[in-house]
Amino acid sequence: MKKNKPIQIVILLGILILGGYAIGSSLFASDGKPQVGDKPPAFSLLGTDGSVHNLEDYKGKGLVVNFWGSWCEPCVREMPLLEEQSKVWKDRNVVFLGINVGEDQMTVSNFVKQFGVTFPLLLDKEKQTTRKYGIGPLPTTVFISSEGKIVDIRIGELTRNVLESNLQRL
Repeated sequence: MKKNKPIQIVILLGILILGGYAIGSSLFASDGKPQVGDKPPAFSLLGTDGSVHNLEDYKGKGLVVNFWGSWCEPCVREMPLLEEQSKVWKDRNVVFLGINVGEDQMTVSNFVKQFGVTFPLLLDKEKQTTRKYGIGPLPTTVFISSEGKIVDIRIGELTRNVLESNLQRL
């Protein structure tokens, strides 16, 4: 038994080191997701208007990028607020973009007609942009400054106060 004790200690230390590394990695790593202060990942997506929209198209403008789905109740509830504020901020160098996650063009076009959304809605049917941004629950809104940096990432339904506060920062 005494001969096995050093081997057991080495194995135990190895397990502790690997466990500590795994816990530390999960707590402190960003998993490649963009964070506040980062430059947002580029995208190129087809809009319901038939045009391809690229992140570069909006260089020098503040952006409110809302990831949403028509099946998501909080997404539907916040859409009138986003529409209202998109009109208020249109002449202030701020652009609102809605990125639909996983739905087809007809579904999104019907949503546009039903809710009267006038800001660009983009289709991420294959969810590539959604993955690049590390989006989990919907809705999620990414606020990007005119300098091209992420100033906030909000998960969940936006309130008027949160939206207006972030718009002031853009």
